[in-house]
Amino acid sequence: MEITATASLTDLWDRVFGTQAAPDEWLVIATGVVALAVVLPHGIWRVARNAITIAHEGGHGLVALLTGRRLDGIRLHSDTSGLTVSRGKPTGLGMILTAASGYTAPPLLGLTGAALLAADHITAFLWIATALLVVMLVMIRNAYGALTVILTGGTFLLVSWLTSSQVQAAFAYVVVWFLLLGGVRPAFELQSKRRRGGAGDSDADQLSRLTHVPAGMWLFLFHAVSLCSLIGGARWLLGL
Repeated sequence: MEITATASLTDLWDRVFGTQAAPDEWLVIATGVVALAVVLPHGIWRVARNAITIAHEGGHGLVALLTGRRLDGIRLHSDTSGLTVSRGKPTGLGMILTAASGYTAPPLLGLTGAALLAADHITAFLWIATALLVVMLVMIRNAYGALTVILTGGTFLLVSWLTSSQVQAAFAYVVVWFLLLGGVRPAFELQSKRRRGGAGDSDADQLSRLTHVPAGMWLFLFHAVSLCSLIGGARWLLGL
């Protein structure tokens, strides 16, 4: 019995953290095209942006915890906006890092995912993403947010547990491409809103009040992180 249990755990470990065969180059390119087709059209993007919001608010929440702040909860709304509430010192490095982590989280997650896929850890990427969604679910404080995270996490779990390695690879590459490409668009949307006089309480404006650095400089940082992550992630995914 003990030997069987040990063997099962070993098999599970190998299944999750072992390497899988890299997909053909055509599949890598095709998944990138699929992700681009989701990010560019406005109608599809309005729905798909919920996933970027999950990463955005999850970034706020994770950094808040890592910097010693108390995380009160996360809300996700049907208009793809979100709110992360944390308690602690209202100024200082912890608050600055927490505020800066929203727009940078999706592209940096995409870059991390690209590194895992480039190392052929496809299943590990899916399981790590599922684990992060489960942890985030604990902090969700509204029904729409809970439903969104449950559906997203359930999809990751089903794909990683029930599908073939080829399907897992296709799904993982679409997700990573989507994080990389979709991580670029929100900063441009924010720039457009600010140009029209809107989004006066955006992350960039909050950071400006915290640091006395112009909001435009923080917006430039968001652009730099997302574009550099896209370039670096694309090179890893394409094996360049």
